[in-house]
Amino acid sequence: MAQKQKSDELRHVSGACRGYFVVAALFSLAMNLLYLAAPIYMLQVYDRVVSSGSETTLVMLTVALLAALAALAGLDTVRARVLNRVGVRLDRLLAGRVVSAMVEKFGGMAFGAQLLRDFDAFRQFITGTGIHAIFDLPWAPIYILVIFLLHPLLGFFALGSVVVLVVMMLANEWLVREPQAEAGTATSKTYGFTDMSLRNAEVIQAMGMTEGLLQRWGRDRARMVERQATASDRAATMHSVIKFLRMAMQSLILGLGAYLVINRMASAGAMFAASLLLGRALQPVEQTVGQWRALVSARSAYFRVRDLLLASPPAERSLILPRPKGSLSAENLHFMAPGNSKLLLRNVSFRLEAGDTLGVIGVSGAGKSTLARLIVGVCRPSGGVVRLDGADIWTWPRESAGRYIGYLPQDIELFADTVAANISRFRTGMDAEVIRAARMAGVHEMILRLPDGYETQVGEGGAALSGGYRQRIALARAVFDRPALVVLDEPSSNLDATGDQALTDCILQLKQQGTTVVIISHRPATIAAMDKILILRDGAVDIFGDRAEVLAKLGPHPHVRAVPSIPQAEPAAAGG
Repeated sequence: MAQKQKSDELRHVSGACRGYFVVAALFSLAMNLLYLAAPIYMLQVYDRVVSSGSETTLVMLTVALLAALAALAGLDTVRARVLNRVGVRLDRLLAGRVVSAMVEKFGGMAFGAQLLRDFDAFRQFITGTGIHAIFDLPWAPIYILVIFLLHPLLGFFALGSVVVLVVMMLANEWLVREPQAEAGTATSKTYGFTDMSLRNAEVIQAMGMTEGLLQRWGRDRARMVERQATASDRAATMHSVIKFLRMAMQSLILGLGAYLVINRMASAGAMFAASLLLGRALQPVEQTVGQWRALVSARSAYFRVRDLLLASPPAERSLILPRPKGSLSAENLHFMAPGNSKLLLRNVSFRLEAGDTLGVIGVSGAGKSTLARLIVGVCRPSGGVVRLDGADIWTWPRESAGRYIGYLPQDIELFADTVAANISRFRTGMDAEVIRAARMAGVHEMILRLPDGYETQVGEGGAALSGGYRQRIALARAVFDRPALVVLDEPSSNLDATGDQALTDCILQLKQQGTTVVIISHRPATIAAMDKILILRDGAVDIFGDRAEVLAKLGPHPHVRAVPSIPQAEPAAAGG
């Protein structure tokens, strides 16, 4: 089914761009017909003007030649603009799909961004000069046919020359394809590792990891450069050979033409015209080989992007479900990371009614963060299902389900935009909800003290803000627009005592508005506010139940101590 969806998508994109390519091909035909003007001019000058001495004929032929060349230049400009529009059209149709597929498949992994570079590389190739030679290549038979009209021997020589260069072009493809593909793969790994290193620059500098990291980075870089050099050397050698053959053949046809002139079998004009026509017929072949490295890179990039879209087909339009009340259940959840045979979660089951709060605890590596990702639907279970109001959270369309879910991951990332844009999840016209979410997170007053308030730019990843600021702004984003389910993974890791109190107050307000809350935390004060507690051990449920019962069973547990709970607030009035 996914394959069918992807085929339909490619057919749609191809259909949308096919008209541009048809127009470019028609312009190429007209241009290649106009390229005949120069050989015809030479033929007429040698065979008519020189022999007749007619200046009027020379002037008229010259005017006709200039008009043809002007039309040729105009058509070349228009063709380039048409192909540029293909790039614009392709970007509008597919760029968003590529980014959404990257988010779905790679999540936070830095090397996924290389696929957007691949898409841009392919898009730029089809709008660049390299594609022009490919459009001119099919029209080479026109020149061969005209050379046949001048003399059959000249025609057969020209045809053989084209065949030889085409064979050399195919040999170039065979020699360059493997190292170029390997260089593309190594390039993706190198840039991905570089992006990831830059994201952790502070850690690298603080712990003196630069030298070791450069050695690790250098291995991928050396592989990339070595494969690129191999491909470039082979391509350069073949290009030189083809250039030699093209120049030799263009000169040899002059010699063959001279032989025919000597034997009164052709005119002098035909000799020079044949040389020009053969040069024009062979030029696209030589240009194509000269652009072969870019062509192979663009082709490899195209296949990588195609594979990405195949792996993440567009979601079928489904019935829009109503706003959930917040009933959450996990049914026999199993999860195994791709490429890993170890189960991170095993047979995890629990149920929360709408408005319940759950604290998830366990030692490091118990599977708590994995469970959080499964609950919000960013990972697909290997077995079992997570249901929100009875609906499978994984199959629920993300744009529909996401607005009802709040999520604060353990690794907080803010986007390089304003504070307001980050809190509002980039939705516009909801200023009142932005301020309400900031007040719930206890960060409203702090935001007002920023240089530009809510319009303050947070920088790349929130670099302009402290860790506590980032965490509380991310908390405000999680509670924005009254979600039915909120999942907080270590929400107090960067908070001081004031931030802890703000988090506790936020949880109270979420309870008041009937939001189902799941919190992963090691802080007893946070867990003590929960209605239920779930303890994970080695990816499986160790204990699950009401808070008081679980704490009674645990006694002096190393991860949870029985501390006074926060009083349950009175239910808020409707609409509060």
